[in-house]
Amino acid sequence: MRSITLAGREVSVIGLGAWQFGSTSWGWDREFGAREAKAIVERAVELGITFFDTAEVYAGGASERILGAALREHRDQAFVASKVWPTHPLRPQVLAAAVGSLARLQMERIDLYQVHWPNPLLPISWTMAGMRDLLDAGRIGAVGVSNFSLGQWRRAEAALGAVVPSNQVRYNLLQRAPERGLLPFAQEQGRVIIAYSPLAQGLLSGRYAPGHAPGGVRRLNRLFTPENLHRVRPVLDALGAVAKAHAATRAQIALAWVVAKPGVVAIPGAKSVEQVEQNAAAAGIELSSGEAAALEEASRAFRPAGPLRSAWPMARRWLSVS
Repeated sequence: MRSITLAGREVSVIGLGAWQFGSTSWGWDREFGAREAKAIVERAVELGITFFDTAEVYAGGASERILGAALREHRDQAFVASKVWPTHPLRPQVLAAAVGSLARLQMERIDLYQVHWPNPLLPISWTMAGMRDLLDAGRIGAVGVSNFSLGQWRRAEAALGAVVPSNQVRYNLLQRAPERGLLPFAQEQGRVIIAYSPLAQGLLSGRYAPGHAPGGVRRLNRLFTPENLHRVRPVLDALGAVAKAHAATRAQIALAWVVAKPGVVAIPGAKSVEQVEQNAAAAGIELSSGEAAALEEASRAFRPAGPLRSAWPMARRWLSVS
């Protein structure tokens, strides 16, 4: 597994996102459960995946508990990231949130503790005061941000008085906004972009079509409207052509495209051992410049129907579903 340096540690370019663990909106206790989650994490470790990402808000804390239990025997091999929700922006709230996450994870230290979203009403300096306390106490290894603009990222660093080495943002072949500022900054300054939804919540796998859209949390994602499922077809066709040349899947090619970008780690989720195996294998796929250009040409031609971005209060409704 290829690796990248993050907060002074080498981490795998393909990680494992744990939003799905414990969340009924992702099929928990219907499609998979605790036994499968443990098997997924153990197989990920075997395959060289070292980056594991969760958050206090995922399934009301259940994701942290499930991930922590699964990693109990593998802590030395894992780089664990979690996040504090923006409704805990004050110094004592940040400290209390970290204590809760550490308890659920059954860990003494969180390797990367991220501010999940910027708080639209309060200055980031209030949150970073708590983060600084956690750093000084050794309870966290580094401070990250998530869903921050470039300006917000810079202000977070200034407020912390230290490097904020990563920004976790939505980045995939259909949603490439980070390329306009965040990714160049990361590449120039030795920072890391952590790409969540690198498969556009599974859309780039090619499994869905008009009349066959997923439910649960993805009902809020406008990429899965019938019109957009129709419009995305040329991108899926381009992925299919490259996948055929590599004896791979569309999802693997989409992941390979993301992690081919310098300074990027991808954190796809997985609900089965087979999925995590396929995700890990994507790190070994090398796309030619012509193949990458063909994918990006198809991506640029994609014009979604309606806005794709939803406000974080709406995201909160689904992220906390357990």
